Amino acid sequence: MKTPPASDPARSALMKRVRQSRTGAEEAVAVALRLAGISYRRNFKALPGAPDFSNKSRKWAIFVNGCFWHHHKTCRRGTIPKQNRLFWLEKFAANRRRDAQKAKSLRRLGFHVAIVWECEALDAARLKRRVERLARRQETGRASREPLVGHCERSEAAQRPPSAPDASLRSR
Repeated sequence: MKTPPASDPARSALMKRVRQSRTGAEEAVAVALRLAGISYRRNFKALPGAPDFSNKSRKWAIFVNGCFWHHHKTCRRGTIPKQNRLFWLEKFAANRRRDAQKAKSLRRLGFHVAIVWECEALDAARLKRRVERLARRQETGRASREPLVGHCERSEAAQRPPSAPDASLRSR
């Protein structure tokens, strides 16, 4: 899949400003983890996929996924651009495959893998509940039955026809 040439200098400039790390969502997760007293490392390269947050001794990893870039299908931010639609569909599919492979590699090492969506990270109350679940897992030293993978409620302004759930995003 080859990136199409930037057709508009303004679009090109906009895309160059998109951050890949230390995003607002990642910073919100970092604050929530610190407030909960949970120790972590950021982008630890020794682990497969270099998770956004991880604790090697406690065997957990968190990926903070942008709703657009990882095509969060149930979120109003997870839209597909109208221009170059085929390119974007292929890109989102490749991103989801890569995400699934990262999680699979970590699970093989015995890690619990959590996905925090951008929309969830920017909602302080929802993020706090997610981090509290992680803290409970750490306290008990074993996996809870509660899933750590979050989901976004669709906004009424962005209702789309229902689609089949994407198992690769929900089963982590």
